[in-house]
Amino acid sequence: MPSDEDSAPPARRRTPPVDPRLLRYARASRGFFVAIGVIGAAQTVTIVAFAWLLTRAVVGAIDGMPWSELTETLGGLAGIVGLRALLVWLRETVAARAAAHVEEQLRAHLVEAVGVLGPAWLETRNTAQLAVTAGRGLDALDAYFGRYLPQLVQTVIATPVVLLVMWWQDWISGLTVLLTLPLIPIFMVLIGLATRAVQERQWQTLQRLASRFADTVQGLSTLTVFGRQHRAAASIEKVTETYRIETMRVLRVSFLSGFALEFLASISVAIVAVSIGFRLLDGSLALGVGLFVLLLAPEAYLPLRQVGVQFHAAAEGVAATDDVFEVLDAARDEARIRPLDGRDTPLAEPPARRVLEARRPASGLSVRGMRVRRGDGMLPPVDLVALPGTVTLVEGPSGSGKSSILAALRGAALFDGAATYEGRDVRALAPSQWLAWAGQQAGLVAGTVASNVALGDPAPDSDRVRRALDLAGARLLDPARGLGVQGAGLSGGQAQRVAVARAFYRRLAGHAGVIALDEPSAALDAATEAALWVSVRTLAGDGAVVLLVSHRTTARTIADSVVRLESIEAIA
Repeated sequence: MPSDEDSAPPARRRTPPVDPRLLRYARASRGFFVAIGVIGAAQTVTIVAFAWLLTRAVVGAIDGMPWSELTETLGGLAGIVGLRALLVWLRETVAARAAAHVEEQLRAHLVEAVGVLGPAWLETRNTAQLAVTAGRGLDALDAYFGRYLPQLVQTVIATPVVLLVMWWQDWISGLTVLLTLPLIPIFMVLIGLATRAVQERQWQTLQRLASRFADTVQGLSTLTVFGRQHRAAASIEKVTETYRIETMRVLRVSFLSGFALEFLASISVAIVAVSIGFRLLDGSLALGVGLFVLLLAPEAYLPLRQVGVQFHAAAEGVAATDDVFEVLDAARDEARIRPLDGRDTPLAEPPARRVLEARRPASGLSVRGMRVRRGDGMLPPVDLVALPGTVTLVEGPSGSGKSSILAALRGAALFDGAATYEGRDVRALAPSQWLAWAGQQAGLVAGTVASNVALGDPAPDSDRVRRALDLAGARLLDPARGLGVQGAGLSGGQAQRVAVARAFYRRLAGHAGVIALDEPSAALDAATEAALWVSVRTLAGDGAVVLLVSHRTTARTIADSVVRLESIEAIA
């Protein structure tokens, strides 16, 4: 549930507008830069050719060029105009396709990175902000690839070529452009720093707004009971107003920066034009050379001006890719520094814990000296062995770490010690390969009851869904029944039974050898609970390893072994 005040967003480290990590994580961007480079070189040729043909046509008309020759020149000029338009279309097409491919690749890598980092990392992140980054943030790459990067490549190619051609034709004009040209990048840097800071504040405000809205909707019933719904709505309104202000500030900076760059470029071109005019008057410069250089002068400044303008459109995409790259870098570092055996360095030696269990040969699920990390500390060690065909009950008072054991097994919490399934370290296995889990929170999603039960199955089986619901005590639920966000439309007991059915379905489908249930009967009446215990016992009898966490004394009636956890306070 949200707090009444938002904390300040963390400071973002500065990254270059073209992050080299883009080439590392999005292979589609490599071919894009090559294609844009070729197109940019062709566009530069058309710029010079256009200025030369137009100069030739104007000077030829003044000097009385034959009509046939003038017509040929005008035809070539028309062809250059058409070619230039074609290159612009081709650049936009390549950029649009590249943006789509890069967005697809980055989203895929982001999902893969979250899988590498695991549930333990994900629980420390704001999922609403992550969703905004993966959604709208990566969508903003359309402007980044469609406008900014092509213009940046065009600037790198066209500006020096045009400057060299001008210097070759008239070194005075070339020198003038060379001396005035740096003013634009200097102002671009100054304006860019201001724009980047304003854009980042806007992006962070949008993330806070998404997070605030998601948290408020999720906790709306609780807020209503305690009379805090109006204050939560006021908080959303406050963040929305902040986002509006930040957006207007971005637009204001964009307009002012565009004016500043256009003003500098206009003054610089005017200086070149005045110099050419005076030299034409005193006869020291030919008309053809002067007109040719004058036509090229705006083209020398235009790419740099456009880079500054397009940077504003791309700033949101740059900010989003920073967030994506941070996640991808974290996953990359995790893959590099994580030992092959999956072991982590212990934080501290915890006090001993008394564990009561039936000693059996090591097979199935084996946990030895598991010390689960909780915050900056560690829980006391746990040992247990759960064999196929048995039900292992973990019980103890609240806060003793029962749920933490299941969290560690499914990768949602770090731990020291050994935990193996069929001789393999569970940290080297994806939970979906061996574990069917139902937690205290149902974790349902929008869709049908059947889609929730068969979650993760590429080929759902309707008979198996029905069987899983029957075993979970949800026989009366229609598998085709539609559910809202987070399973809205079901009571707490019904939602819990659907979650248990989901775990049963994975076992029935042969996707999991271990069934882990965390307080599966907490919202059930005595009769339904008794039926559930029968189902659990049946699945164990079919060869499943069942790890059951429950505070209900009735769970002992189906348990083959019991692991008793003592309270942390009692041990301390």
